[in-house]
Parts: sequence; structure tokens; C-alpha cells
Amino acid sequence: MQDTARKMTTQCNIFSLLFLVALDLIAFPVAARLGNTAGGNFDITTYGAKPGAQDISQALLSAWKDACASATPSKVVIPKGSYAMLNHAGPPPDPAKYKGIDAFVTVEGVTDLTFTGVDGGGVFDGQGAMAWKKNDCAKTGKCDSLPYNFRFNNLKNSRISHITSKDSKLFNMNVLGCTNVTLEDITISAPLESLNTDGIHIGRSEGITINGAKIGTGDDCVSIGDGTKNLHVQNVECGPGHGISVGSLGRYQNEAPVVGVYVKNCTFTNTQNGVRIKSWLGSYAASASELHFEDITVNNVMNPVVLDQAYCPYNHCTTKEASKVKLSNISFKRIKGTSGSANALKLVCSNGFPCQNVQVEDIDLKYSGKEGPVFSECANVKPTTTGKLNPAPCSKTPSTASGAATAE
Repeated sequence: MQDTARKMTTQCNIFSLLFLVALDLIAFPVAARLGNTAGGNFDITTYGAKPGAQDISQALLSAWKDACASATPSKVVIPKGSYAMLNHAGPPPDPAKYKGIDAFVTVEGVTDLTFTGVDGGGVFDGQGAMAWKKNDCAKTGKCDSLPYNFRFNNLKNSRISHITSKDSKLFNMNVLGCTNVTLEDITISAPLESLNTDGIHIGRSEGITINGAKIGTGDDCVSIGDGTKNLHVQNVECGPGHGISVGSLGRYQNEAPVVGVYVKNCTFTNTQNGVRIKSWLGSYAASASELHFEDITVNNVMNPVVLDQAYCPYNHCTTKEASKVKLSNISFKRIKGTSGSANALKLVCSNGFPCQNVQVEDIDLKYSGKEGPVFSECANVKPTTTGKLNPAPCSKTPSTASGAATAE
């Protein structure tokens, strides 16, 4: 028992709660279970927490601490109700006061965690509207000065489910350094004008599964950063937003390779992009391989399929040199629906490191706008093709194509 207690304690390193917003931040119930079998319950109301305007952060931290010290697998329970943390009277404080705060909720260093909302609960409201108005990262290129709603760091063999992240000030969920974690039945909600509110960001993690998410936001529904391995994204509904994106890659030195991304059975509606791979102009050396997108439906998506190695949002590239990111073993299969632009299939690779082994199979994308017939733009790539193809891959080159490039 003593060994088990020590193990549970080390597995529960950090659960930090830095909510600095007003009432109704959380509508619960939520349960966080530590361990893989049933155990004791640690109800925050027994630590003095009450629904309403009272700050529950200390009660929740105390319950978490006791659960981690338990000799048996345990459960932290937030009963049904609306709760506040570090509540401020009146309107939310100026977003500048949030600078330096990494995330509102961070769960770190836990094995066998189940983090779930039950009975329709589990809504985290980041109340980001004021912050979006003052987010200047489009001008500065520095987009990490506001807190995320959630950070899940260094989790193992864990499950996060039935959670809603609403109106985050920046990214909604960040999954970093995790192994064998499933995110299931996740809902993310923010308006299109909410800058840099990526839905779920994955980085330096292995064996992650995202299944059954509904994501509407002002940036990528799912963004995939360096060091990601064996990621499965399936049954995701995306819109509004910028699609599901691998990258952007190559912006920083020593990025770890991305190996094994499998996106399947996803639907995009009224988004800027569908499925996308992007690397920076003038990038550092990096690589990504085994990137596969299958059984995708797009409804009025501006850029349904994008491979863009000339990525330069807001003209923030340090140089205009060719991307040094090596891309290989990529497939786009069974993608259908309607495009919002004539350039429905864009495969623009680096002239310094042309893409290797790109497959295009069974593409059926329709466009009925004023730009003319649907087409495909290609550069520095020779894709292999199979099945029905509309548009025909590489029907135009970048010098003659009129379709708009993705800028964000």
C-alpha cells in the first residue's frame, strides 16, 4: 500500500487552477478519476466549495491533493452546478492582466487519469471576447501571451471525454508530451473572429486519439505540432475554423519529426481549409512523414485540400528562401464535397526539398462560383493518382493558377 501511495503522489504532480474570470466559468458535474479502477470519492463540496460566486479553487486543489495522496485509485468530483474560480466582481479584468498566465487549467504528470463531464456538464467558459479584441499577434507575430483553457502535459494511459471548452482566450486544449491519451466526445465553441483559438493542439506526443469531436473556432480545429507520432483523428465535425492542419512546421530550430498522422471520417463545413499541411518559407530543417487523410467530406470549404510549403501568415517570414521541411509518404483519399474556391486541390511543395511519394485517390470536389472551373495547383511534386479525380491533380501551376493561397 505504501508503494502504491507513493506512486499515486508522483503521478499527480500538478493540477493548477488559474481561472481569473467571472461566474459561470464552469458548469458541471465533472469527475477526474486517478487510477484504473474504482476507488474513493473526493467531492469538492466537502472541502467547502459551493455553486455561485464563491471561489472554489482552494477546495478543488485540496480535493486533488488528497486524491493524489490516496493509497487507492480515487475520483475528484465537482457536482452539478455553476462554479467560479478567483471570481472578480463586475466585468472581467483587462486581458493584459492575464499575460504570464500559461493556462487556466493544467493537469500534468498523471497516469491512468479519466477526466470527464457527466450528465451534460463539464462546460469551461474562458470568457474570451474582451481578450480577442486586444489580441495583437497578427501584427506582432507573438501569439502566446494569453492563457489557454486547458493544458494536458505528460499524461499517460488517460482519457478525456464529454468536456466543452467555450470561448477560450487563446488555444482551447493543448496536449503536450503525452502518451496513449484519448480525447472523446469533446465540444469546442468559439466564434470565427476569435483569433488563435485552436481547438485541440497536439505536440511531442505519441499514441493520441481524437474521436467524436465537434469543433467550431477561429483557428485550426485540430493543429498538429512537431514531435507528434501515431495520431488518429476521426469522426470530427469542424466548422467554423481553419480546418485540420499538420503544422505549421519549421518555424523553430530542432523541431522533432512528425511521423504517422491519420485523419479519417471528418466533415468540414464553412471552413477556410479542409485538410492541410503547412511549413514556413525560410524554415529551419524539419520533417514529416506518413500523413494520411481519408474519407473526408467538405461543405463550402474555401480550400478543401492544401499542401502549402510557402506558408507565411501576415508576412511574418524571416526570409523568402525555400522551406527546408522534408515531406514524404502522404495520401489524400476519398475526399468529396463542395469547394468555396476554384483552386480546390493545392499541392505546393518546396523547390529545395520536393515532396516525395504523394498519393491522390478518388477526389470529387465541385465548385460553382465565378472563378471558373475547378482546378488543382501543383509545384515541386509528382503525385501518383488513382480513381475518379475532379479536379485532375496539377491542372495548373502556381504561375498560372488564380486560386488564393492560405494566409493564416
